[in-house]
Amino acid sequence: MPRLLAIDFGTKRTGIAVTDPQQIIATALETVPTHQLFDFLKNYLQKEPVEAIVVGMPKDLDNRDTNSTSAVRGAIKRLRREFADIPVYEHDERFTSTMAMQSMVMGGASRKDRRDKSNLDKISAAIILQSFMESRR
Repeated sequence: MPRLLAIDFGTKRTGIAVTDPQQIIATALETVPTHQLFDFLKNYLQKEPVEAIVVGMPKDLDNRDTNSTSAVRGAIKRLRREFADIPVYEHDERFTSTMAMQSMVMGGASRKDRRDKSNLDKISAAIILQSFMESRR
């Protein structure tokens, strides 16, 4: 069974998470510089079958666009163009950074690891992916 892949898109760094082949568990995969995102995805998709891509959509508490929403929409448009055979879904990413930090604290991550924003980005992507999978059940 192909994996699901999630993206927590940022202007500097982008967190990526994937499911196991049975699509049961979401796992943080990598954080890549955003300018290298599409090269990373091309390489990954050559090695692993992916059923769908889930992109975290930034919204504020009133469900309005944030400063980064337009950049994410641009990335989604490019994903749909470059990987036309893979469906791309948007998923609400509100509170994922807070949840990622809480999970790092509860998991015993060191203060140094918690300060490393690349860890936060890929864990946020895993939370987006897990939430997406739960919404489909």
